[in-house]
Formats: sequence, structure tokens, C-alpha cells
Amino acid sequence: MSEKPAKPHRIVLALGGNALLQRGERPSAEAQRRNLDSAAGVIAALALEHSVVVTHGNGPQVGLLALQTEADPASDPLPLDVLGAQSQGMIGYMIEEALRDRLAGRREVATLLTQVVVDAKDPAFARPTKPIGPVYEEAAARRLAAERGWTVAPDGAHWRRVVPSPEPIRILEIRPLRILLEAGVVAICAGGGGVPVVADPAGGWRGVEAVVDKDLSAALLAEALDADMLLLLTDVDAVYEHFGTKDARPIRRATPDMLRSQAFPAGSMGPKVEAACRFVEGSRSSPRRAWIGALADAAAMIAGRTGTEIIAKA
Repeated sequence: MSEKPAKPHRIVLALGGNALLQRGERPSAEAQRRNLDSAAGVIAALALEHSVVVTHGNGPQVGLLALQTEADPASDPLPLDVLGAQSQGMIGYMIEEALRDRLAGRREVATLLTQVVVDAKDPAFARPTKPIGPVYEEAAARRLAAERGWTVAPDGAHWRRVVPSPEPIRILEIRPLRILLEAGVVAICAGGGGVPVVADPAGGWRGVEAVVDKDLSAALLAEALDADMLLLLTDVDAVYEHFGTKDARPIRRATPDMLRSQAFPAGSMGPKVEAACRFVEGSRSSPRRAWIGALADAAAMIAGRTGTEIIAKA
């Protein structure tokens, strides 16, 4: 008797900004397409076996769009929610383009513009922390901050503009996303964390000047879609203890309590760790699994060969 094939998983893949642009790389369409080609191969391989939802960052792109709109003296600068929607469409189109080539008609692909509800009273609006746009030397960053009214902060060895990043509460387009998944479509959604919106006193929703963290939105998305797995894909192969020091070592398996007992950088690994912890702590009866690791290692992570696996209990 032949062995019964394993049940396909529902997987949310969160692509880091490096999937499109390497740090300091010129943000041309050609460069982003080139970087996405390898990412598309990884995503397509999983999509042929599982139900896959793709989300992605937009930090470099939304920051560059902001620079472009501010540089036009003939028009008023566009707000961040509008620029976030622009970047969702642009990046979603590029991912679709790359995935369609790889899937060759074996799966349909669709991008859904996604809005994410945040709290208008979130204290994050008074404490900008989310890096966007290109990197600068400190002197240049401080000069731009003075000229343009930006808030800037260190980002590794460089400096970047930072903007408010409120907590995601709810994703408005969950019902159409479920329809896409039930039809076997590879869905691209919640790009850049989704367009942040708040409840309008007059009814409906209105956009706000912020960028939601894409990893926290990915955890919320995975929870709402009842996903089995959350893969937070970045440019390092695992979460490291004592990262950047001679004592650095990869963490291969951990619980939320173990990870939360350590400090991770707020602008990079911190949100990924918190997103993975939130997802595995969800209320569903069957266990959930989350991984943090390199984009190229996605299939190997699921097989337990690399990356950092986050589980609810030891």
C-alpha cells in the first residue's frame, strides 16, 4: 500500500526588504527584478505543494517614493498611507511577474491591496521608530532632518528616516483573501504591513501617516487566515544570541519565553521575534510553527534543517 501524501500546509511567507533591494543598492526596476528572480524560485517551489500567502516589506521603496513626491515643487507631498498603497501595487506587480514565470500556469497569482486597522491613539504616533528610505551618513541624516522636519535614527552603521509604526489590529480584506486561497490562488497581500487606517467618526476608514511593521502584520495575517506556518525570511540564516560579537551563535529552536528573555534590535530582528512569538501563542488547538531565517533556506527550514524554529512550548 502506498503511503498517503502529507496534507498541504497553509503558509504565510514574509519577505524581508532584501528580497527586492540589498542595503545600499540602487533602487532601479532592473535591480529589484533581478533580486526577485531567486525569491520567486523559492516561493514557487512551496506554492506547488502548499497553500501560500506572500507578504513583503516596503521600507526602501516607500521612503524613496516620499523623497520623489517631496522633491516636486509643483505639487503637495503625498501622505504615507497613499505612498504605502503605491508601493504595495508596485512590489506586488513585480512579485506577480516573477512568480508567473516560475509557475508557468500551474497556479494563479493575485495581488490584493490590503488595509490594516490601527488605533488612532496608539502611542507609536508620538514615537517614530520605523526606518524607511535610503541609508545616510549621520551628518547628512541630521541635515535632512533639520531641512524637512524628519525624525532620524541609527540603523546599523548608518542612519535613516524613521516614521510612526502603530500596532496592527485587524486586516480589512480577510474575506476576499480567504476566497482567493480556497480557489488555489497564490495571494500577495499586506505589503509593507498594509495601508494603515483608523475608524472615521463619520463612518468608514481613513488613512493615517504611518507605516505598519510588516512582520507584525504577517503574524496577524497568519492568525486570521488560520495558517499552519509563518516563515519570516530575511538576510541572515537564523536568530543569533550575542549577534555581532565573537560569542554569536545561532538559536535553532526556542519558545517565546526563551526569546523574550533576550534583547534584539528594535529596527530589525526584534519585530520578527515578536511576530513569531505571537503567532505560535495563538489560540488554535493544533500546534503552529514559525521560523526565522534566510530566504534561500525556506524549504530547508520547514524540513527542520536550518533557521530558528519558534514553538509554543518546550
